Amino acid sequence: MKMENLASQLKRGISRQFSTGSLKSLSRQFTRQSSLDPRRNNLRFSFGRQSSLDPIRRRNSQDEMSVPENLDSTMQLLFMACRGDVKGVEDLLNEGIDVNSIDLDGRTALHIAACEGHVEVVKLLLSRKANMDARDRWGSTAAADAKYYGNVEVYEILKARGAKVPKTRKTPMTVANPQEVPEYELNPMELQIRKSDGITKGSYQVAKWNGTRVSVKIFDKDSHSDPESINAFKYELTLLEKVRHPNVVQFVGAVTQNIPMMIVSEYHAKGNFQNYLQKKGRLSTSKVLRFAVDIARGMNYLHECKPDPIIHCNLQPKNVLLDNGGKLKIAGFGLLRLSKLSADKAKLARPDDQLDPSNIYMAPEIHKDMIFDRSVDAYSFGVMLYEMIEGGVPFHPKPTEEAVKLMCFEQKRPPLKIKSKSCPSELRELIGECWDPEPFIRPTFSEIIVRLERIVASCTKQGWWKDTFKLPWK
Repeated sequence: MKMENLASQLKRGISRQFSTGSLKSLSRQFTRQSSLDPRRNNLRFSFGRQSSLDPIRRRNSQDEMSVPENLDSTMQLLFMACRGDVKGVEDLLNEGIDVNSIDLDGRTALHIAACEGHVEVVKLLLSRKANMDARDRWGSTAAADAKYYGNVEVYEILKARGAKVPKTRKTPMTVANPQEVPEYELNPMELQIRKSDGITKGSYQVAKWNGTRVSVKIFDKDSHSDPESINAFKYELTLLEKVRHPNVVQFVGAVTQNIPMMIVSEYHAKGNFQNYLQKKGRLSTSKVLRFAVDIARGMNYLHECKPDPIIHCNLQPKNVLLDNGGKLKIAGFGLLRLSKLSADKAKLARPDDQLDPSNIYMAPEIHKDMIFDRSVDAYSFGVMLYEMIEGGVPFHPKPTEEAVKLMCFEQKRPPLKIKSKSCPSELRELIGECWDPEPFIRPTFSEIIVRLERIVASCTKQGWWKDTFKLPWK
């Protein structure tokens, strides 16, 4: 009976969930796809002393016992090394088991023996050409593990053979106490990033996390020494972490304790709204209203976030994503670093680096480097409404920098060329108020939603379109 209990304990230990503190509520929605795991044939060896760089360092108790026969060869080898069973290790190696076999965490028998301080096992493994420089998924070597756990003799043996202890690679967000690892922390080994040509620094790219497609933004390693870049990364992460809304892009988690640091969010195969508009051109009034409601609801949520509203500052079609169901989701907020002057007043922290003179969607106050409030996003919304209705940006085909000058510095607005019968007058009025030069004239998004609902109801009553119009949230 005791033997069965111990065998059961071992099975439970090696089948622990592979996580170093991933987002608990969201991770339950995903199932690990073993076919996508580069180490899919391996398990985790969670007994004894763990890697010196493992932030959790799980540890289970052990009693005298033999290895259950149903364990795979790698786990048998690691277990024998952990117990200091020289004869057992030797027998397994003689049977043809690779001396450098690894578990799910990239740990070899040499890692295990070095942690436990089993000198004779270490000597045997080295005689069978064990790789001294093999690193586990945290970057630790056998020598680093031996040094950390105070196994001096093992460390000296490895050092005499040329083994080196790698320098600990800490990120700007590395925590001293493992219990302080953020709840959203993801294991980088669970992310399979597809290398792409032409990817710019800081941009999102497609990856797979536990078999599910996600978007990953990789923090440039060269920016680790730049306080402003680190603050911008933390700021974006802080905003993404606290938002949850159907019309706002979903935050999955982040990698902050390993290099490179990353932000992971949901992936949308249909791409951004800019691509959609370029392909479709002028949209029907029904589609304009559907999309406008999605954007307004997402933005209203951001503006009503407590205790401080989230001002997007860069609302434009490329920062709005289109999901498979045709719903729009706001993205890209937090990319511009702001200097908050009060709960609702701000300025760009680094205008020389952040201002794009060709950004037609950006409000005049931002282009002029003035203090601004949430109304800058209503301005951007007005420009987007115009684009959806007209099929192009204001003053097209003039260069966008010239259009920005006309809009923001000369306070000129292009007329709506679409026929009056194809566009409700209330919608025309809304556009005019949204991009008004005076910020106090622009409506809030809560007001915009109410007005859009009225326009929808009016259009439905007057038979503006044949199909029944259904609000996205019903």
